[in-house]
Amino acid sequence: MADQSYRQFCPVAMAAEVLCPRWTMVLLRELVAGSARFNELRRGVPRMSPTLLSKRLRELERAGIVTRSPAPEDSGHMAYELTEAGRDLAPVIEAFGTWGQKWIEAEPSLKNVDPGLLMWDMRRNLDPTPLPLRKTVFAFLYSDQPEGRRDWWLIVEPGKSVDLCSIDPGFDVDLFVETDLKCMTAIWMGLTTVRQALDQGKMSLEGDRGLADRMQVWLGRSPFARQKKLAGTG
Repeated sequence: MADQSYRQFCPVAMAAEVLCPRWTMVLLRELVAGSARFNELRRGVPRMSPTLLSKRLRELERAGIVTRSPAPEDSGHMAYELTEAGRDLAPVIEAFGTWGQKWIEAEPSLKNVDPGLLMWDMRRNLDPTPLPLRKTVFAFLYSDQPEGRRDWWLIVEPGKSVDLCSIDPGFDVDLFVETDLKCMTAIWMGLTTVRQALDQGKMSLEGDRGLADRMQVWLGRSPFARQKKLAGTG
């Protein structure tokens, strides 16, 4: 990162040399959120090339922010973990996201929608507490997306992590959710609600009525959705 030096003694400048190259903050967001394997990180930054992802991970490792070690349960694969210095960045990442939620206009941001990234974020923030104590399968259909990006499945098993599939896993579906990607993203970001989307005819739910009625609860929202949007209000 020497070619990006600001040549200033200021700690802000020195931190920016490490943290501000393109994609680095977004990659750190994924690491802070718990992604550890290369393929998990790729799903969290789908528009980042594998080559650049590898480069940024090496830079963060050299900076003492990330360590790399063999994944214990998967021979031949590596796992990435934040060091103490990396974990200290968690409030920095949260502050970045909170500022963006608060001060960036909603409409332009909703043009940057990606079904894979949205579903990946929903997968790791889904709350299984109100779900039945059995396998529960949700199918999401984004009517405005092309084939290959239109259908997604979330599979929840008690006591296990939530799985995300973009190919039909072959399980019976408990609840079908049909909407457009912009609407689902707006719900996730706290700009609207499931109830408002249903009332406006922008979403349809078919299947288990109990799951449908509690969708806003088990779905949750983006960790930044609690921040009130102030952009455009003054």
